[in-house]
Amino acid sequence: MLKFPTTDRGVDLEYEADPGISNAWVWQDLEQKRETQISRVFSFAVGDLQHPPTPETDLDTYVYRFNFGTFEGDYLKIPGRVLGIKNDLLIVRGVELKRSIFAAERHVSVFGRISDLLGHSDPIVIGGPRSGAIPLDVFQELLKKFPNTHELNRYAAARVHTILSQYMDGMRDARGIYEAYLKKKTLLANTAKLDLDVVKQMEVEKYVLIRDLINDALTTKKDWPETDWQKLMTSFLLLLFPKYIKVLQNITIHDYYSNPDKKTNRYIDIGLIDVNGNLDVIEVKKPFDDKILRKGDYRGNSIPTSELSGSIMQAEKYIFHLSKWGVSGEKTLTEKYAAQLPPGMKIRISNPKAIIIVGRDQIGGASMTASQLLDFEVIKRKYTNMMDIITYDDLLRRLNNTIAALEIS
Repeated sequence: MLKFPTTDRGVDLEYEADPGISNAWVWQDLEQKRETQISRVFSFAVGDLQHPPTPETDLDTYVYRFNFGTFEGDYLKIPGRVLGIKNDLLIVRGVELKRSIFAAERHVSVFGRISDLLGHSDPIVIGGPRSGAIPLDVFQELLKKFPNTHELNRYAAARVHTILSQYMDGMRDARGIYEAYLKKKTLLANTAKLDLDVVKQMEVEKYVLIRDLINDALTTKKDWPETDWQKLMTSFLLLLFPKYIKVLQNITIHDYYSNPDKKTNRYIDIGLIDVNGNLDVIEVKKPFDDKILRKGDYRGNSIPTSELSGSIMQAEKYIFHLSKWGVSGEKTLTEKYAAQLPPGMKIRISNPKAIIIVGRDQIGGASMTASQLLDFEVIKRKYTNMMDIITYDDLLRRLNNTIAALEIS
């Protein structure tokens, strides 16, 4: 049983075992290891314990009371070591503390997960007026989104499905469509007369196949790492973007600007070559929700998330370094990829552009509002001369519109 009593200086944590269960193990840990872990989330050193027990103390009924956090202005400061993380925690005063704020289902540390995503040891700030604080309502929504046991079981099942689907019959409908597509393609190749209706139907089935594969992945493969999403999309990029004839992967380019004293190698995950040999860049990100626009607005306007801004910046720097590399880069890349290109084709770096496939058209579990969609369109148009920003939902809409247009034409 946990309690968080408030004092003049801060908040303590009280721990008492449930009736019929001995809690002597806590004192044994503190004596032998000089530290202990309470409720699988909180870590305390022997010096954190107030009023340690004496040899005469009945440990089965003893209530442990630890220093937990101290007040600093508008916040309660909890040392990172108490939570087993590298960052101290500042949580706005007045929040009712309970274990569920710190631990999700199956003893998952909430702040442990947040800390793992941070590349610094600055404090994590929840609520209040401090700059960079996570708003309290956003944090409460985050707690709701941590998976419960049922969801974790479903997640585990999805992981099994992800692995086995590579070897067993998953996506049966998509395979059936693909097999029918190949069969008709073979028949058409063996027919002297060109049947435009068959060609049109093949085009429809091609786009239906791609749409169904993406739909299936968005439903059952949410746990895929980014590399697997890149592999999936790479398999039909040339079908999605017919102007390109070749996909190149892991392209090494040279950066002479980040460090003027030496050449630095940069790596483009995926490049696309068009029919004239021009090189463009494509970035494929994971289809997370809430990765396009921030939930909060700025003076009535939606602004891009750090994920989207980072993806745009990354693409811009690739384009910058490619452009600066110029003729020398064209020669280097042409020689490296000559065996993968049509005979005599040269790679050209001529005003390269980028395509970014990222995120979903969803914020907080709901579709974007008309205002948010407008703001997103404004963001896309800002970069339209150098890149195309596409969400997975936008990609599906494009496929559906293409299919519908082919079916009625």
